[in-house]
This record gives sequence, C-alpha cells and structure tokens, in this order.
Amino acid sequence: MLIKKISILIIFLGSFFISCKQETTTKIDKLPYYNTSDFTPTWLSSEDELKKFHKIPNFKFTNQLGNEVTNTNFKGYIYVANFFFTTCPSICIKLTNNMHMLQDIYSKDEEIKLISHTVFPSYDTVEVLKEYGDLRDVNPKKWHLVTGEKEKIYKLAREAYFADEIYNETNDENGFIHTENLILVDKDGHIRGVYKGTLPEEIKRIERHIEILKKES
Repeated sequence: MLIKKISILIIFLGSFFISCKQETTTKIDKLPYYNTSDFTPTWLSSEDELKKFHKIPNFKFTNQLGNEVTNTNFKGYIYVANFFFTTCPSICIKLTNNMHMLQDIYSKDEEIKLISHTVFPSYDTVEVLKEYGDLRDVNPKKWHLVTGEKEKIYKLAREAYFADEIYNETNDENGFIHTENLILVDKDGHIRGVYKGTLPEEIKRIERHIEILKKES
C-alpha cells in the first residue's frame, strides 16, 4: 500500500514539474490590452471593441530641447513611458538606467520611442531636463524628457497610464506620484504591458513584447 502511494506521488510530481516547464517555455504570440488601474488584462476579439477601448489621450508637453511634444509625435510608434523626477535619490535612478538600456537596444530602430514625464515640474524645467539628459547620455531623438503643467501631467499619469498606485487607494489628488512602472504602448496608443522598471530582467520581457507588437503591424 505504501509503495503504491509513493508511486502515485512520484507520477503526480513528475506531471507537475513537466507542466510547469511547459508553462515557462510557452511563447505568447499576442499581448492583452489594459484599461484599468489594477492592470487586469483584456483580450479583444473584434475591431469594434478595439475602437472603443482605452487609449492614451491627447497631451502636450515640452521636452529637454524646448520643443513641443504631443501624442502625435508617437502615432505609429511603439513606445515605453515612465514618470520620474531629476532629484529622486532612489527608484528613479534605476528607472533611468533601465530606460537607457532600452535606448541602447533600440538606438537604430526607428519604430521605438521613449518618454519620461517629470512629476516635479516646478523644479524640472527645460534647462534642468537638458542638463540631466546630457549627463546621462539621453538621445533626444529617441527619448523625450518632458515637463509641463503639473495638473496635466498628474491627470495623464493617473487617468491614462494608471501610474499612481497610491492614488488608486487614497484618491488624494495632492499626493506625490512615485511609481516604478514602465508602460508599453502600441502604435495606436493602447497600453499593452506594464513592468517593474527597477528590475533589469524586466527589460528582456519588454524586448520580447515589443517584438510581438511589431508583428501585429
């Protein structure tokens, strides 16, 4: 009886580990869409659904060169967005380093762009962003560091990118946005991925997902 139970356990464990291996090696060929702050994935089945689905709305900010940057600058491009501030001593350093990794990876890929929005615009002027970008070898043709009206930046972060986790819990409009998320947006302005931007290993996942989005075009 004991031998029989052990045999059953061995078979069960063997099946479990095989299924886990299959799950981790399975390649996904389509990304979900996101339209809520809890980032619940949504799989769309028709063009009509897609037309009505959440998109990043119109915006207008100023980049580190003093040039106007709007959502039309990103139409037809896959891009990664994040929120930061230049004097941040903690997660923003890791975020910027990992965004720089993406800049290097896609330096010659004209389909990919990057945008970082300051959440401290009263300090992060165009001049400050320019100096910050120069010190960190930010290529303004690939990667926009943008500033603007605080209310508009925060509204975009909270309602469009769902980038303020604390606000989702407190609804405190006076709270400071401090998020580690990197957000992947497709060529039509839909959110297609969210990643822990402080983790270098997440860059590999973004790379894989970008390749999937390219195949959609």
